[in-house]
Amino acid sequence: MIVDDQLMVRAGLAAIVGSQPDLDVVGEAGDGAAAITLAAEVQPDLVLMDVRMPGVDGLTATARLTSGPNPPRVIVLTTFHQDAYVFQALRAGASGFLLKDSEPTDLVAAIRTVAGGEAMLSPAVTRRLIDAFATGAVSAAAPEDPRLNALTPRERDVLGQIARGLSNAEIAETLGIGTGTVKTHVNALLGKIGARDRVQATIIAYDLGLVRPASPT
Repeated sequence: MIVDDQLMVRAGLAAIVGSQPDLDVVGEAGDGAAAITLAAEVQPDLVLMDVRMPGVDGLTATARLTSGPNPPRVIVLTTFHQDAYVFQALRAGASGFLLKDSEPTDLVAAIRTVAGGEAMLSPAVTRRLIDAFATGAVSAAAPEDPRLNALTPRERDVLGQIARGLSNAEIAETLGIGTGTVKTHVNALLGKIGARDRVQATIIAYDLGLVRPASPT
């Protein structure tokens, strides 16, 4: 499903998505309120969501859509390269964030990645996200949270390594355990902290204070 207040943008996105044999556009909406209503009718697997729209904006609509039963995956698309939108979109439940000037091939790849259950951020957005945490631009909360208390010590270790950007193989090497064991821990901790993927797990890890931002150099 495509959500954008500009008809020409929706048409362009629909043309890109519709050109792929494994992708179908099941609906289009011009604002967040219409998106919430339409999603209930067409039950999309994935939503391409604009941020700035009249009435109900994309961030609010994303939060509403991802908090409901059988929620769709959401990729936020925007022309605005501002950190606040990235953080708010991820906390609202988005699994991807791309700038509208991304190449069509990048958009299609992002759709397939997110639809497959993974998270996807553009490289520039990922770098800004890490830098913001590293410099303290995004503050971490004190680790007094039931989600953190639900984790075993090893799951906390694994979550900390996820927040540092390590892959399962790298985590296994760092902690001296098997990759299969890491995968088991990852699946368990994602469920316990309510994260849908590794990007959201990273956000939560910093929010919980599990990983402390490094001092700026």
